[in-house]
Amino acid sequence: MRRGPLSTIGLVDTRGLEARLRTLTRAKAVLLLAGCLAAGCAGGTTHAVRPHPTSGSVPRFRHVVVVVLENKAVRQVIGAEKAPYLNSLARSGARFSDSFAIRHPSQPNYLALFSGSTQGLTDDSCPHAYRSANLAGELRAAGLTFTGYSEGLPHTGSGVCSDGRYARKHVPWVNFPALPASANRPFTDFPRDYAALPTVAFVIPDLCHDMHDCSVAAGDSWVRANLGGYARWARAHGSLLIVTFDENDGSSGNRIATVFTGAFVKPGRYPEEIDHYSVLRTIEDAFRLAHAGASGARGPVTDVWMAGRR
Repeated sequence: MRRGPLSTIGLVDTRGLEARLRTLTRAKAVLLLAGCLAAGCAGGTTHAVRPHPTSGSVPRFRHVVVVVLENKAVRQVIGAEKAPYLNSLARSGARFSDSFAIRHPSQPNYLALFSGSTQGLTDDSCPHAYRSANLAGELRAAGLTFTGYSEGLPHTGSGVCSDGRYARKHVPWVNFPALPASANRPFTDFPRDYAALPTVAFVIPDLCHDMHDCSVAAGDSWVRANLGGYARWARAHGSLLIVTFDENDGSSGNRIATVFTGAFVKPGRYPEEIDHYSVLRTIEDAFRLAHAGASGARGPVTDVWMAGRR
């Protein structure tokens, strides 16, 4: 695996770095390096993701729902008998065979997916507060909406670090105090009328149903029971479901399962390398948002969309 501080911004060949920077304006060079530093890549252990083509664009969806599961290697999910529902989503959608988490343990990955940065965090400590750009803030600035729905959250706006099977370390928006408390809601508030969903929603199952403490089968059943209706609805209503994992089981490479399913998606297996920053960039581009942290140095996913839907 290629790893190193410059690889996260696509400058893998350090011998060519000086020449590359000379071709940029001073401002552009500073922005690229700042994005890397903001992502916590200096001295880190991020996987080196090659930039992929950025021609084309991402469809503008009515709604995007992102569900994050926990700590499983790809082989434990894709093709596994204990995950029949997740495999049905993979068959009907776009499965990324080279999708990677950013690092270990869990919390930095959730922050990366939400804010384009690990915020320099290397553990699961709690609490934290950050002021940097993030997906919810970008959506709000564009007049759009965001809500995070967490199973087991004691009440709307709760900042508690843990409660039963609820864990704040998996709920990154709580760490951005500029966001309204109403953006942080229990999963029991997830709308039954999917048309009433916010523009972008994150769904965080509890420590059992995300597969952290319980089996792959338990998580698979929970996703089917709680998001299966949305997955069917999304295909006919211009919306998208993204299923991903925070990190793998600790095995080499930190490769994870990631699936896009819903409207405009061409089913298939896609080999380009992506990571949490790539997924964030894709959501940002769907709604023509600014780019938080290292997402600005990633290309969005553009090859999975049906022709005429860009």
